[in-house]
Amino acid sequence: MAEIEKEWLLMVDGAARGNPGEAGCGAAICDETGAVVRELSRYIGYATNNVAEYEALLMGLEALLQMGKNRIRVQSDSQLLVRQLNGEYRVKDEKLKVLFQRAVSLLRRFDGYRILHVPRELNKLADRLANRGIDDAVKSNSVG
Repeated sequence: MAEIEKEWLLMVDGAARGNPGEAGCGAAICDETGAVVRELSRYIGYATNNVAEYEALLMGLEALLQMGKNRIRVQSDSQLLVRQLNGEYRVKDEKLKVLFQRAVSLLRRFDGYRILHVPRELNKLADRLANRGIDDAVKSNSVG
């Protein structure tokens, strides 16, 4: 009998300083034991926090697919992102529609996924990574 693959965890967060403003996205990937195996952060330029949330999700999903993972649980403290992806909210914003459609097409490539809303306190690592994306860009711009 084949063993059922356990879920990998993807924690995502976006940050925008000002809304819109300088923005970054962060994602942490944990294996089925809960150990963090990858930390991702990226500066995305001038964007809203909602765009940054979606960019974090896309970055994490692409990494999981490259790693060959099939079952995932996504955690975000963005109610908008979670409710849109779970079909509870319509996506009205044109910029978000494009990101939403990309996310749905990536999610369909997994054998199974769940998208869960968590309180901000349970998403601190992803938040730190999102802010690191902004901080690294600001530092590298002010160096020379």
